[in-house]
Amino acid sequence: MIRLLQPRLSVSSVFDVDLDDLVNRGYRGLIMDLDNTLVAWNHPEVPKTLKLWLKDVSHRNIEMCIVSNNLSQRVEEFSTKIGVSFIAKAAKPRRRAFRQAMRKMGTYAETTAVIGDQVFTDILGGNRLQLYTILVHPLATEEFWTTRLVRKLEHQVVRRHVSQG
Repeated sequence: MIRLLQPRLSVSSVFDVDLDDLVNRGYRGLIMDLDNTLVAWNHPEVPKTLKLWLKDVSHRNIEMCIVSNNLSQRVEEFSTKIGVSFIAKAAKPRRRAFRQAMRKMGTYAETTAVIGDQVFTDILGGNRLQLYTILVHPLATEEFWTTRLVRKLEHQVVRRHVSQG
């Protein structure tokens, strides 16, 4: 079970992901969490640095899809601003939304990576389908109250098992 909670890669932020390495390894799709991964929780604006990074991803012919447990309106509004497909109310770590995202992008498990800030949703969900999982540090400490509760347990798991992996 602990192996399902271990990301394949851990970096500080999406900006630290080596996109050339992903392409060289054959990854053609990128499933991305929204809140505290791409932008701070419920932050409506798209920072210029993120716009440039998304453009960089696109220039490498990597398809993108936001998969978020947040509400449809929030995810749709943000995704529309950046021109990326999305799945809201994803119920991660359930596999259904990850499969839907791969269908939207036209990718398969062996050609899809997942980037997210939560072990129990993004990493577990991606690992359940054997996707390449990348854990990033949360961008902010402000987040939904249930997420704050889960973070306490997640912190213990990451400290004890993931960092040793």
